[in-house]
Amino acid sequence: MTDATTGHLVSTLQETLGLRWIAGEGGRNTSLKGDFPDAKQHGTAGPMNIIHPYRIQIIGPAEQAKFDELSQGKRLEIIEKLFDSKPAAIIIAAEARAEEELIKPANRYNIPLLVSSQDDNLLQSSLQYHLTLIFAERTMVHGVFMEVLGIGVLVTGDSAIGKSELALELINRGHLLIADDTPEFARIAPDTISGTCPPLLQDFLEIRGLGLLNIRSMFGDSAIKQKKYLSLIINLKRMNTQDMNMIDRLYGNFSEYPLLGLKLPEVTIPVAPGKEIAILVEAAVRQFMQKINGYNAGDDFVERQRKAIEEVKGNI
Repeated sequence: MTDATTGHLVSTLQETLGLRWIAGEGGRNTSLKGDFPDAKQHGTAGPMNIIHPYRIQIIGPAEQAKFDELSQGKRLEIIEKLFDSKPAAIIIAAEARAEEELIKPANRYNIPLLVSSQDDNLLQSSLQYHLTLIFAERTMVHGVFMEVLGIGVLVTGDSAIGKSELALELINRGHLLIADDTPEFARIAPDTISGTCPPLLQDFLEIRGLGLLNIRSMFGDSAIKQKKYLSLIINLKRMNTQDMNMIDRLYGNFSEYPLLGLKLPEVTIPVAPGKEIAILVEAAVRQFMQKINGYNAGDDFVERQRKAIEEVKGNI
């Protein structure tokens, strides 16, 4: 999990959301996770709610209008309850006002009080998106993560089997490198896993005998992708004759790869001297795209065979 503090979130989104501090700067290290027993509430952001408080409370024009209708005593009572919920931050949207009644307790309790140049709807959606990324379940997988024909592909296999060399050949063929060696994956939605490269390894590809190559420097910015949704696993494997004979001749060697609670499609490609693995990877991706669109060559062949048999029987 990345740095989950209010200060980190503000620094990340300061330019995008036009954020600036009003009070409570002593709360920069406030955890976005907090101490809620319900994990679903961690890091959430929404319009001010003192009954079911969000970790980041947003004050927009609707909340401001309600404030304006209240007597001073009632406003102070609500503000006290607001700060008692110990929010990670209070952010005032563009059309609302930073009341002095909020500034004093923010400084007293070291609860960040900020204003944003964006309206409350955009503010909430942007915050929730970034909070989802921060708190997404994460893992690292040994392999090379690439974009091949627009599809996020993780190439796995035993050490020294040729994953990085394959990646270099794919880059030469116009495909994009995301991460070599240890790509990081995060489950950012119930059915979506996103992959990125650890900052230390960004742009680098290790080739045995050549050492580290800076792909961005060698091939240009267009050879690098910052992140991509993971859709397909390709496992490179050395196989003996018995293993090869076990592969289904019609449907290939497909299985499922468990990752972060999801089961992703995996195809195992036999590795042997003289095989054009890059071409096979491209073919595997094209085949995957066909299956997404409802076409399976194995099923097509079986149906043709069935029709051919029926025609023969009909002519007897």
